[in-house]
Formats: sequence, structure tokens, C-alpha cells
Amino acid sequence: MKLVLNVIWLVLSGFWLFLGYLAAGVLLCITIIGIPFGIAAFRIGVYALWPFGYTTVERRDAGAASCVGNVLWLVLAGWWLALAHIVTGIALCLTIIGIPFGIANFKLTPVSLFPLGREIVPTDEPFAGR
Repeated sequence: MKLVLNVIWLVLSGFWLFLGYLAAGVLLCITIIGIPFGIAAFRIGVYALWPFGYTTVERRDAGAASCVGNVLWLVLAGWWLALAHIVTGIALCLTIIGIPFGIANFKLTPVSLFPLGREIVPTDEPFAGR
């Protein structure tokens, strides 16, 4: 079932969201200071490309640096990506078939706002990061 959902997701919104994360990651990696943010954008972009069967958990070893990084991320790229998730989620929820995919977009919004200090794990082991 996850495979079917992921393929439909890929066609409806996953590929376009992945391209947005890819663009944000490339722009952030241009500077040396932005490389950690670019890596986070690539990581979340792959998650946005194929989200069903995975979830995010907080990392226990994330400290104050990830909090400061999340604030910088929010200003640099996070709110644009979150806006893309919200608009795509609303558009998908307009159809009955698209409702699960719209909900998945809404679940990706907090991760797109604050990606640092989070780890992507399979849903079979949601407490692996703890």
C-alpha cells in the first residue's frame, strides 16, 4: 500500500516539492555557511519525494545549535517551503482522492519549517532516533 501511495504522491505533488527543496538546497550550498542548511534541504527533499512509510522524530543529541539553525532556516528557506506545502495540501484536499495526500502535505509543513534536530526513520521503528 505504501508503494501505491508513494507513486501517486510522486505524480501529484512529490516531484514538484522535491524540486523546490533541491533549489533551496543548491542556493543554500553556494555559501560555506549555508552548507548545513543545504544538506538539511536535500534530506527533507528526499523525504518529501517519498514520504509514506517514513516519519520524523526529534534527535536527543540536538542542542542549542539546531535551535539557532532552525531560526535561520525559517528566515532563509523554511517559510517558502512551508507555504508550498500548505498551498499544495489545500489544492489536494479539494478532491476526495487527494485528501490523504493533502493531509500528508500538512504533516510535512512543521518539518519544512524546523528541519534541524529531526531525523527521518521508517514508520516500522519510530523510536529508533531516541
